[in-house]
Amino acid sequence: MPMTKPFISRLPLIQAPMAGVQDWRLAAAVCEAGALGSLPAGMLAPAQLAEQLDQLQQATARPYNVNFFCHTTPAAAPHREREWAELLAPYYREVGADPAAIPTGPSRKPFDEDCASVIEQFRPAVVSFHYGLPATALLDRVRATGARILSSATTVDEARWLQQQGIDAVIAQGLEAGGHRGHFLSDDLTLQQGTLSLLPQIVEAVTVPVIAAGGIATPAGVHAALTLGATAVQIGTAYLLAPEATTRALHREWLASPRARHTALTTVFSGRPARGMVNRLMEELGCFPVQAPEFPLAGNANGPLRAAAEAMGSADFSPLWAGQFATACRNAPAADITHWLAEGCSGSN
Repeated sequence: MPMTKPFISRLPLIQAPMAGVQDWRLAAAVCEAGALGSLPAGMLAPAQLAEQLDQLQQATARPYNVNFFCHTTPAAAPHREREWAELLAPYYREVGADPAAIPTGPSRKPFDEDCASVIEQFRPAVVSFHYGLPATALLDRVRATGARILSSATTVDEARWLQQQGIDAVIAQGLEAGGHRGHFLSDDLTLQQGTLSLLPQIVEAVTVPVIAAGGIATPAGVHAALTLGATAVQIGTAYLLAPEATTRALHREWLASPRARHTALTTVFSGRPARGMVNRLMEELGCFPVQAPEFPLAGNANGPLRAAAEAMGSADFSPLWAGQFATACRNAPAADITHWLAEGCSGSN
């Protein structure tokens, strides 16, 4: 599906925004290599976001993307959070973590007026959303800056809904993708499909450009997605071993090991389905423990546990986000990874 305007970056490649494992440095390196770098804003306060964007704009004059969450903040559920903390208590004792260190309140904020003000200040070329879209008034403020607006769809129905809201392109997020699922019309995971199944269906269902995402980590994967009608390809996991990423040492060790072959969806770390490498917490509590509070509240009790275990050299309780093709990760500069992936762009459309 051709775009009404040329693709925003020289290469039809987008570095997926990955909260917790990157900052402006990765986005800038990818932009300078000719693709569209992305900055995740879902875990940043407005002042932090402004600081990151200032650094990014100093590092590159090329277009970039800023990504936000659009989830509904859940009501406080102290009883459920206590139950969750009690379930994790044996692990706290094992690693010597302090239950008193568990924070309260949501750790991730949805896009709001403060975020819109930062976008109006920095005016990025692209703004993308996860879990749907913000309220119309907020979306209008983003649109008024001239930014192209993208959002993730995990089903054909979500893609059609996004097109009805007037967005510029749909990101078709397949089930193989690492990190959090972007679904927003239904929580039913049986509706989710793999990228190469979902992509052509969305391409046929909408008239806006479609960006493929999920399990694509090689030039061959890029070529396949573009051949199936994608205007561009969004790739995240392939960059996790780049020196510009902030991926923790233990996470890097797992990615470079045979354990990278085993990923699964789980709610154990945040309360929302997300794909990561299978570790002890997922194995012992199950990937979808019923006690887990709603997103993002489940992450509160995981924080001190994770920190204490990682200090002991253990990733047993860490969210090791990765897509299903994590074994394709390369320990190389982000520019080299981008140029390698770009080999799949030739002659596809």
